[in-house]
Amino acid sequence: MSKKLKIAVIGGGSSYTPELIEGFLLNYATFPVTEIVLVDIQPGLRKLTTVGKLAQRMVAKSGLPIEVKLTLDRRSALAGADFVSTQMRVGMLEARGWDESIPLKYGMIGQETTGPGGMMKALRTIPVLLDVAKDMEELCPDAWLLNFTNPAGMVTEAINKHSRIKTIGLCNSPIAAYKWLSKLYEVPAERIYCEFAGLNHLHYISRIEIDGLSKLEELLDNRDGYSAKNVPQYEWNGALLRTLKAIPSYYLKYFYLHRELLSEQQEAAAKGETRAETVQRLEDELFELYEDVNLAEKPKQLEQRGGAYYSEAAVKLMNSLYNDKGDIQTLNVANNGILDFLPDDACIEVNCKVLANGPIPVPVQTVPEAAKGLIHAVKTYEQLAIQAAVTGSRELALTALAHHPLVPSVNDAEKMLDEMLERNKAYLGSFFRDAVALR
Repeated sequence: MSKKLKIAVIGGGSSYTPELIEGFLLNYATFPVTEIVLVDIQPGLRKLTTVGKLAQRMVAKSGLPIEVKLTLDRRSALAGADFVSTQMRVGMLEARGWDESIPLKYGMIGQETTGPGGMMKALRTIPVLLDVAKDMEELCPDAWLLNFTNPAGMVTEAINKHSRIKTIGLCNSPIAAYKWLSKLYEVPAERIYCEFAGLNHLHYISRIEIDGLSKLEELLDNRDGYSAKNVPQYEWNGALLRTLKAIPSYYLKYFYLHRELLSEQQEAAAKGETRAETVQRLEDELFELYEDVNLAEKPKQLEQRGGAYYSEAAVKLMNSLYNDKGDIQTLNVANNGILDFLPDDACIEVNCKVLANGPIPVPVQTVPEAAKGLIHAVKTYEQLAIQAAVTGSRELALTALAHHPLVPSVNDAEKMLDEMLERNKAYLGSFFRDAVALR
């Protein structure tokens, strides 16, 4: 590794960037970053400028010898980078609004990473990140791409399959679970061990230990705190959890509490209260704070975003790769036999030992038997959707939806798909080359 340590941040104008900068400052002693390049696209220039100036003020206040650069030139940002972090949103919050609202018209969950909305986000995102990966192959072939862009598991799998770069997917959900447990038991996270098994936004925590002593049984009846700002706070069914002997990801509420969450989403949409609209209001408030020339730290309000703490996870991962730490982190990596009921090339979310050469998945002790079918079904959908994103095939996109457990009718899915593709036409040119509808 060169003495100069360069980080390129794709989607540098994101409201999350101050949290990322804070992570670099706090970890400078062991991860001495010298150059951070925040890159974005022309429509994001105002946000990039605002958040970039805040980042520069944060660095100046720290007194550390770190240079923060802002650019719209992705290739110059990538040239010579040691790590590339992605936190982009193709189509911005407007497209998220489509992901959340259109499925509701057809009686289906509207969510940006789960179900039909998640597929549309994948179709928009995967081709763009494959272009980023292609640039990396030329400009920084030895760099690690750390992908937080959702749907993180699908995007990471697509990059693994269709590029030669080194990539790892990560999510804030696992670190949020550790923070919940650390607060609940009043112990540092280092004394806690959780075993995660499954897919991104579809994992199960089947072991929870503090100082080697299991806390899982008591937590099956005391689980209210493990959720997120962007997922409704319905109580888990106790009998289900005691049978599973695991705590599911809060995103699994869309499967196990489908009717309740769909009804809530439909009511919220009728009032103009979709999550996209809520996030837009929060982002407006955050950027108003960021524009204050006296602000030189991450504002507390940022933790109200659904992805809070992701940057902490991102910097921790970079630090461990850089220093060959060998610590355990929960990451999205290729399966390679860890979950024997999934293909080897499937991207899974499990604990890994992080070394300089990359993460090594830790063998999973327990996967709830009753959950394997659901995990397999969603992975089938994911792999079909990835093929659709790469090929621009409407047929594959429809087949992916038809195999998603949250899609009750392929005929309704076909109508919904046509509407969603048309709405996203500006970002999905490959789906319109033929211009022949399925019907």
